[in-house]
Amino acid sequence: MSKRILMVLTSHDRLGDTGKKTGFWLEELAAPYYACLDAGAEVTLASPLGGQPPLDPTSDAEDSQTDATRRFKQDDAANAKLASTHRLSDMKADDFDAIFYPGGHGPLWDLVDNKDSIRLIETFWAQQKPVAAVCHAPIVLLNARDESGAPLVKGREVTGFTNGEEDAVGLTEIVPQLVEDALIGCGGIYSKADDFTPYTRRDGRLITGQNPPSSEPVAKVLLEALGL
Repeated sequence: MSKRILMVLTSHDRLGDTGKKTGFWLEELAAPYYACLDAGAEVTLASPLGGQPPLDPTSDAEDSQTDATRRFKQDDAANAKLASTHRLSDMKADDFDAIFYPGGHGPLWDLVDNKDSIRLIETFWAQQKPVAAVCHAPIVLLNARDESGAPLVKGREVTGFTNGEEDAVGLTEIVPQLVEDALIGCGGIYSKADDFTPYTRRDGRLITGQNPPSSEPVAKVLLEALGL
């Protein structure tokens, strides 16, 4: 049987009080989506509200396009799947082999303390299944606990969008919390590469990536963890 991967996208579309839109980052969905699909895995998309999740318009700009995003835009089946994501509350860890969170700024608001997301992360972890997240999405790990009741990231190697990267995109004062600071504050063994350089960390079944260029490398590490 092929491996089944649950990808969880944000449903949040407001960038703080700026009046600007946010959501998921296209490349962070597209690159892992095809890495997993091309490796023979099945991919299911879900979001807190279900249906069409909001796309961060900045990630749709011409200078943000990659081979993977162009492929996704031309893929009718992928877009149909994106338009009808499953509701997160309906998802069960028993039905999948791994969980993956693409980033974008949206997760900073709606996936940090989402009970269904926390339930899924903790259940995947308890079932010895990989948990992966990239860029801003490692924020979803903050309130998840391991089998001992400790924060999941405590004492484990992690990475995520850096303070320097947030400053570079001009959103340090807008976001509710900084990913780097939050992971360190939760006891994570945080490390990073130069800003906007691909960088991943794997600590057993916990897999994280630093930024958009890390999205495909994170997916490949996840596939390795699944034996693909």
